[in-house]
Amino acid sequence: MLKQGLMVIALEARLKGCKNVITLGVRPNFSDYGPEESELIKKAKKVYYPTGFYADLFDAAGKNIFPSYHTYKFSQDKIKQTAVFDLLDIPHPRTRVFYGKRQKQKIGEYFNYPFIAKIARGSAMGRGVFLIKSRQDLNVYLSLGGPAYIQEYLPIDRDLRVVVIGKRVVHAYWRIAPAGEFKSNVAAGAGVSFEKVPEDSIKLALLTANACGWNDVGIDICCHDGQYYVLEGNMKYGKEGFRQAGIDYLKLMETLIENGEI
Repeated sequence: MLKQGLMVIALEARLKGCKNVITLGVRPNFSDYGPEESELIKKAKKVYYPTGFYADLFDAAGKNIFPSYHTYKFSQDKIKQTAVFDLLDIPHPRTRVFYGKRQKQKIGEYFNYPFIAKIARGSAMGRGVFLIKSRQDLNVYLSLGGPAYIQEYLPIDRDLRVVVIGKRVVHAYWRIAPAGEFKSNVAAGAGVSFEKVPEDSIKLALLTANACGWNDVGIDICCHDGQYYVLEGNMKYGKEGFRQAGIDYLKLMETLIENGEI
């Protein structure tokens, strides 16, 4: 039973199907919400999954949201995430961002082949990640435009996805890259394993999420030469790992809402 008939308001469809959530949908203009919908939003103690656009508006208006404002502000922005990892001394592979033609000409002064290059903003599920083995590879990557996000290559065949919701880890698993592939994204064909998830990775994920102010995130962590590194935080993480573990994601979220954890 829901405590006191608790119902909450969500805009995005992430919680559609949860019995204790009314999903209103995302309107391009707040004035597009009808009088009843507008009143529900205004009176809600918290609005769930408001989108980045409405997160800014609700934060300015002093309205509580989930995920947190900081979770939205760092979503799909590798440059900003790397900067905050450096600021907070969170272990992270050596990374540098290069802007403009003059800076990009100096990439070879900082990194030896092979190294990793990524689309800095807006990429997810393994898209926009490149293994650069030669100057030709680098030129192809640079032709895509935008800032050059360059990271040292760590020869690993797997990493860890640790999902933090609220203040606790709700799921963790290994993502194992297919043979001959350097990316370990499940969406790109990586395997999932639940065996012996290291406690140190759980602690590092919680530390990272709490320090950064993220309360709904999949923290990607790798281990190289006995050292754990945070690769990035994924705020738009997939649910395949939950499915393979037999975890009903919607029921989990219903329970977290009911218990006041989110």
